[in-house]
Order: sequence, then structure tokens, then C-alpha cells
Amino acid sequence: MVWSTQEARTMATHQTASERITAEVTTWPGVEAGPGRRGEFGFRVGFREIGHLHGDRAAHFSFPKRVWAELFEQGRIVHHPVFPGKAGPAARRIEDDADVRDVIRLLRLNYDAAIARRNAGGAAEREPAAPARSGS
Repeated sequence: MVWSTQEARTMATHQTASERITAEVTTWPGVEAGPGRRGEFGFRVGFREIGHLHGDRAAHFSFPKRVWAELFEQGRIVHHPVFPGKAGPAARRIEDDADVRDVIRLLRLNYDAAIARRNAGGAAEREPAAPARSGS
């Protein structure tokens, strides 16, 4: 079956949040995606997890403390529910299109840092800059 461009657009707009995030993140070179041991759906670059999803409602990440503090101050992340009050582990609710876009940007921060570490032979613990939150 061949779909028209309009039909393809309609299908794309009916994708769930997790489907949209997965469709984007899995286009990045070296990303592997799949279910985890606790019901999450994770994204990895080599052995490093860059984040994971809990269905269509939440994303969890881990950031270097400095980056975490910047993202937290910008209102882009909150404390991870399993590690309340601890800098590093983070959570982001997914409620609308703006959240989907920002979850993708947050995953990209970790992806870029993982690739930089890989390219540096794993020796450099480079921290990505936290870009300002745009739009929401």
C-alpha cells in the first residue's frame, strides 16, 4: 500500500509521544533502543544510557551535577522520583508537543556528551552546556 503525503502526515500526527521520541532518537548514529528490566524503554550509546521513557508520560535521565542544576533552574527537569533531593538523576513529564520536543533535546544533550566521551577515548568527562529552554 502506498500512502499519500497527507495520509503520512495524518499518521505522524497520531503517533504517541514515545513513538515520536523513539522515531527521532533512533536516527542518531550509534543509538540502540529497547525495553529495560523495570518496564522502561531505554536509549543507549554503547553501554551508556542517555535516558529512558515510562510510556508516554515521563522521561528519566542522569546529568552531570552542573548541567542538572542548570536544567533544574530552567524548569526543564525535576528530581527523579526514586532519588528525591539528589542532583544528577532527573525526570521530565510528557504532557504535550513542547514536552516531546524538549525530551528529545534533553536526550540529545546526553547523546552528544556520550559521543564526545567515545571520541575522546572515554577519558574526557565533558559536560554539555544546558541550552536555554525555548518556547515552553
